[in-house]
Amino acid sequence: MPNQNDKTIINSDMNADTHSSKKSQNFLSRFNISPSTIKYGLIILTVLAISIGGYYWYAINQRIYTDKAEIFAPLITLGPAQPAVLQQVMVKNGDVVSANKTLARLDNNQYIRAKTDGIVVGINDQIGKLFSPGTAVVTMVNPEDLRLIAHVAENKGLNSVSVGQKVIFTVDAFDSRKFYGEVKEIAQTSDQSSVVFSISDKRAEKDFSIKIKYDDYPELLNGMSAKAWIYK
Repeated sequence: MPNQNDKTIINSDMNADTHSSKKSQNFLSRFNISPSTIKYGLIILTVLAISIGGYYWYAINQRIYTDKAEIFAPLITLGPAQPAVLQQVMVKNGDVVSANKTLARLDNNQYIRAKTDGIVVGINDQIGKLFSPGTAVVTMVNPEDLRLIAHVAENKGLNSVSVGQKVIFTVDAFDSRKFYGEVKEIAQTSDQSSVVFSISDKRAEKDFSIKIKYDDYPELLNGMSAKAWIYK
């Protein structure tokens, strides 16, 4: 049989539970909150959480993300047609030049001229050096050829990429600013330097280049790093 001390402890616990229950009831009644209101509120919060989670899952699965992307244009290398000694360079890096502009002068009455409109991105200004055909004295890019090149792994959504899909991308140099483009071309062979191995099965994983044309953004320069979201 319980002794007097046990009875005292039991009575104290019962009184504490009763007091706590009364406090909860007083709190609810003070704000006119009924138990059924709390029940429906919890149901609404649960449905809302599920809806938000479902929408997030849907949004994630409607796009393909890659952080391996860069602004790129083919380099235009210009040098002498015949072996000749460089005598003068008439442009500097960053100059915007028009087609047929004289860029450099060599001996034997040779001149290097721009083949197209573009921007000078490299100069080999070693005056007095003998340059052979195929050796660049001036290197240019044509801004109209600038594209975003996004590299997508073959097992990370490549089969869902198609020409015409919309693309949003950011460029590291411009923080979170968004730029817009469209898929124009999908490489038919993998990037030669992109082979990595899966940790799980040691299979080779390869990237494929996606060429993306974008609007006129003159602030984007050849070689800038970017991240891209391709929308299915």
